[in-house]
Amino acid sequence: KEEVEDNTDADMEGALIARDRVGVQDFVLLDSHTSEAAFLNNLRKRYQENLIYTYIGTLLVSVNPYKELDIYTVTQMQLYRGVNFFELPPHLYAIADNAYRVMCSEYNNHFILISGESGAGKTEASKKILQYYAVTCPTTEQLQIVRDRLLLSNPVLEAFGNAKTLRNDNSSRFGKYMDIQFDFKGAPVGGHILSYLIEKSRVVHQNHGERNFHIFYQLLEGGDKDLLCWLGLERNPQKYAYLIQGRCAKVFSINDKNDWKIVRKAFSIIDFSERDIEHLFGIVASVLHFGNIQFEEDSNGHAIIRDGTQIKWISKLLGVHLSILQEALTHRKIEARSEEVLSPLNVDLAFCARDAVAKAIYGRTFTWLVNKINGSLANKDSTRKTVIGLLDIYGFEVLDTNSFEQFCINYCNEKLQQLLIEMTLKAEQEEYELEGIEWEPIPYFNNKIICDLVEQKHKGIISILDEECLRPGEATDLSFLEKLEEKVGDHAHFVTRKLADQRTRKSIDWVDFRLLHYAGEVTYCAVGFLEKNNDLLYRNLKEVLCNSKNGIMRDCFLLSELDNRRRPETVATQFKNSLTSLIEILMSKEPSYVRCIKPNENKEPGK
Repeated sequence: KEEVEDNTDADMEGALIARDRVGVQDFVLLDSHTSEAAFLNNLRKRYQENLIYTYIGTLLVSVNPYKELDIYTVTQMQLYRGVNFFELPPHLYAIADNAYRVMCSEYNNHFILISGESGAGKTEASKKILQYYAVTCPTTEQLQIVRDRLLLSNPVLEAFGNAKTLRNDNSSRFGKYMDIQFDFKGAPVGGHILSYLIEKSRVVHQNHGERNFHIFYQLLEGGDKDLLCWLGLERNPQKYAYLIQGRCAKVFSINDKNDWKIVRKAFSIIDFSERDIEHLFGIVASVLHFGNIQFEEDSNGHAIIRDGTQIKWISKLLGVHLSILQEALTHRKIEARSEEVLSPLNVDLAFCARDAVAKAIYGRTFTWLVNKINGSLANKDSTRKTVIGLLDIYGFEVLDTNSFEQFCINYCNEKLQQLLIEMTLKAEQEEYELEGIEWEPIPYFNNKIICDLVEQKHKGIISILDEECLRPGEATDLSFLEKLEEKVGDHAHFVTRKLADQRTRKSIDWVDFRLLHYAGEVTYCAVGFLEKNNDLLYRNLKEVLCNSKNGIMRDCFLLSELDNRRRPETVATQFKNSLTSLIEILMSKEPSYVRCIKPNENKEPGK
């Protein structure tokens, strides 16, 4: 039997190697190693033979096949297990196995950085690596629970944090760094997830051709009749204002009903109590009810709610007092001469307050969800662990209209590109110099200049944005744009309509600014930057949520917040600080790289 198995493995290995003679399987072997045309030609040759993986030394280039390939079986996993890195054709499993073997033998920490633009296949790559460890690492019955929780944390986070965009049907709208912890025998014994900047604005607005987060559609499509009845919901997503702005609630490539079943199963394995689940879906439903609240104008020009249906459901699901919630949505509490006064809102401001509370509830619930999953993955044993970190973070993004979210996402990608440069190109060439090796220096663009433009203290775009958000007086998106022109207008990677030459001017609007990123030009619309960066919630709305009888809401909105009069950090500064600590985490580990590439814009296989 063993002989037969050995022969099967050898045959399979031989077939793999023969098949892989298409093009070169390591770009280092290309004769014209500095020619972009030769690089693309090799990539194309291999892609047309369904060979989606190619190395650059130990870095893996992965081209999205946009179809299922039969290269992720358990047999394939076993084939790559414990094998010398270059012995078999390029594969994601080789990267995963190499990091694991070095970690076990040298007892050090690793990370695998998966990068590439939106829709290039980063999330799928991350899941395949996790599955590889789940199947090939040593395990026991007790460890099987940890393994299942690690695997099933994915569908839950995808349901609440991913959405269909124009680029990608399952686009991560948050950043995720997951540490998998291993014991001294190399068995996975725990994990920890860090999440970054969930795209809260999607809750209340989607561009044409895009959807809200998957969980809303999964609940309506898959939730049983009694559950929907208890939540005050109808099956039809067209009934909900927050689900129809993109005009594509139903997508043929997404099976919401099936995904709902996976999420429900995951909850039971990740240790969610029935009460947790009840409260969680109460929150999801209440967000949909918030979106359907309509305001009208009374004779004084103040906002009122005539139809109280939605607000009654919210009151029930969140366990908040009906009349207090109604008052909080139509009034703002302001302090005047040491006493609090209620100031009525006009209709526009009331809609803004409604959207702000829906975004705040969803954003904080997502953080609660990550913490809850972390609690179930935590390893209580204090013995020393080694870790392999998996970074799957939103890809570089260029849309028809780019806003604050794209600015943050692309800044994040600049930082990761800088990390790649620091830890490979720069480090490698410095080592050659130290050792006195003669070599032909490879010119590359060091994007530190763009990172500084965004993040430099007192001088960068984030500092200028914060200044405008925090200064007294009437700050607007246009005054922010003027400040940018004044302070960074002479920077080679920054341009506005006012600063552009005549030819460029035509493609930039008066409310836009353009950054020349390492991956290309992106034009950002400054409208909404101040509001999204401030991300403030009226105090009286916060009071309502702090007094909620829904357990998750009470965890998310703490009463102690009401006593804290300090202004919270702006969104951009929080994001900048969390990226700085992420880079520190990564710099302390041994790196492996997977660069994902999108072969075409239409998600077509074989093209």
